[in-house]
Amino acid sequence: MNSTDLQPLESCPNTWLQTEFDQFTTLKRGKDLTQNQFREGPIPVAGSNGVIGHHDTANVKGPGVTVGRSGSVGRVTYYEKDFWAHNTALFVADFHGNDPRFAYYFLTFLNLGRFRSGASVPTLDRNVFRKLPIVAPPVPEQQKIAAVLGLVEGAMEQQERLLALAAELKKALLHQLFTHGLRHEPQKQTELGPVPQGWAVVRLEEVAQIERGKFTHRPRNDPRFYGGQIPFVQTGDVSACDGRIRHFTQTLNEEGLRISKVFPAGTILITIAANIGFSGILEFDSACPDSLIGLTPNARIDAEFLQHYLSTQQPEMDRLAPRGTQKNINIQFLRPWPVCLPPKDEQREISNCLNVVDSRMRIARRKHAALSALFRTLLYELMTARIRVHNNVDLPELESTRAA
Repeated sequence: MNSTDLQPLESCPNTWLQTEFDQFTTLKRGKDLTQNQFREGPIPVAGSNGVIGHHDTANVKGPGVTVGRSGSVGRVTYYEKDFWAHNTALFVADFHGNDPRFAYYFLTFLNLGRFRSGASVPTLDRNVFRKLPIVAPPVPEQQKIAAVLGLVEGAMEQQERLLALAAELKKALLHQLFTHGLRHEPQKQTELGPVPQGWAVVRLEEVAQIERGKFTHRPRNDPRFYGGQIPFVQTGDVSACDGRIRHFTQTLNEEGLRISKVFPAGTILITIAANIGFSGILEFDSACPDSLIGLTPNARIDAEFLQHYLSTQQPEMDRLAPRGTQKNINIQFLRPWPVCLPPKDEQREISNCLNVVDSRMRIARRKHAALSALFRTLLYELMTARIRVHNNVDLPELESTRAA
């Protein structure tokens, strides 16, 4: 692959400079610093994947840019202030007068990780792409391009911060609600620890029908069963969901359906192999393999409440799962699992509290995904001059997103 796969040189404006990579930014290898050599200080130590610690001395003046050399090969990171470039990273030793922030985006665009070599331990050799032909805009246009991309990137970071805050809030709420409830009742000690006096602790089999998914054929990946119209939710779809299973990555045809089992929308699915104890509520009818168990709550328990409760139990299920060649659990493991059981109206109130936080998190994820797609598009369009930035750019929607 050459640079023209990413940047069509002939289509770039004649005001842009055609040059070689090493004349645009010169990279050098960072210097080793073992954990024992770290000294307490404010200076970030820049590894292949970003900051790996702090030190009291810098070896690169900011602003600066690093590229992952080993580990996260090709990962580009920008540093506003002085830093220590670790030997797992390459750093820009000379920007040759180019704008550092633009250089950060330009190196991201170039996807230097494609030049990695080595099978067992991939690394990035800067000498491989030193002569890579590139085309770069003049510095004033570089600065405008960097400003546009920085605005989008800042909005993405804002959504990441909102997600992190919401995740912390949910963690605290889960502990508070499943320990103290909403009625400020006195507590009693149970096998789950302290819970409100008016709550019961029951076995999972007392509040839900427990059934295992099915896929009897081996090998599982036989192509004759796949590619139809029937959703086939698997463990990865459940472990990656946010408590609501809205997506699937595989489908079955009618022949595949005959050797599987369909669970209706509203079923709580829980993973029992490899990824243990992750759960989510199905939002559509779906076939499921035997690595999933379906829970159908009865009238004693609200499905959303049970799902929120099960999300707090995943680490303990994983810890207690029998370990063989692969960790797994089964129906016998889940039947006696203790479940706290408040009155039904309190169950719904607790679910509503947690659903508000989940809704905020879903909105933030959607915004982040949209901004990420916008960033990728703009990165390509701006670096190939398909879009030009001649004047100051005003993106009020992104500004309001960052301020939210």
